[in-house]
Amino acid sequence: MQPDGKGSFMAVTEPLPVGFHYYFMNIDGVNFVDPASETFFGCNRESGGLEVPEGPEGDYYRPQQGIPHGQVRSIYYPSSHDAQMVNGKSLNDKCVWRHALVYTPAEYEKGKKRYPVLYLQHGMGEGETSWMIQGKMQHIMDNAIAKGEAVPMIVVMESGDIKAPFRGGNNQAGRSEYGASFYPVLLNDLIPYIDANFRTKADRENRAMAGLSWGGHQTFDVVLQNLDKFAWMGTFSGAIFGLDVKTAYNGVFADADAFNKKIHYFYMNWGSEDFIKSQPIVDSLRELGIKVDSSVSQGTGHEFLTWRRGLHEFIPHLFKK
Repeated sequence: MQPDGKGSFMAVTEPLPVGFHYYFMNIDGVNFVDPASETFFGCNRESGGLEVPEGPEGDYYRPQQGIPHGQVRSIYYPSSHDAQMVNGKSLNDKCVWRHALVYTPAEYEKGKKRYPVLYLQHGMGEGETSWMIQGKMQHIMDNAIAKGEAVPMIVVMESGDIKAPFRGGNNQAGRSEYGASFYPVLLNDLIPYIDANFRTKADRENRAMAGLSWGGHQTFDVVLQNLDKFAWMGTFSGAIFGLDVKTAYNGVFADADAFNKKIHYFYMNWGSEDFIKSQPIVDSLRELGIKVDSSVSQGTGHEFLTWRRGLHEFIPHLFKK
């Protein structure tokens, strides 16, 4: 960057692809957030970010006039299964409170109807706000519901205990400890809290889970070991490594007919320039007879434009049989 003669510094970059980009400034080897940027939690820390806008093809994730808009609520809920808990007690002898965001569709306020629920997970180094702020999920949901493309649903976003950097160790599907502390919290604290405090349809037929990158890893770990609780699943650039489809998760894929009856819709997407591509997993699953839908986001990598497109393609299939 060079002084602009007016007390500020500036630089000109090569043209960037459309979509959302994290960025930092660096002075003498130290990264810091551009004070002129909004801040976003990503890259394991507060980050700068900018959006290179798409044309009208991006309207599905932009707020639109003349349609009903839902709400995203900030909630705190008590956990007795948080990693800070030991034998049912917190390390400081106080209740452990966790934070989540909950999207409710526009019509939620107008009646007593109950709704299906999608549990939507972020990726490594991000947090529970990422899908709302970087991913624009509330606009994707509003627009799809208003067009009749998706059924009205509740969407829950929580921190998957993967804000801190991956410190090494096993990263294999079903055997990694990174983010596994979230699983008992989700199953034993978050889901019961949501079912008790929101008008949900509290059964597996009306419960889905999906996640981007490591959140896709978590989706595999949770759903495939808890088919009594989930009937719909999706991954967006899912960070799923070392998967032997014939033996993984106690052979859950071995009986394709049984699996296809339990999981009503299974979806995987990734970017054409992504460093994580799920095509080999999709191919091996299909060879076993597993029904899995997939798509490739053209021209995008491991980034939110890929994942916005994936969510947009995923939700129209949910809670329909």
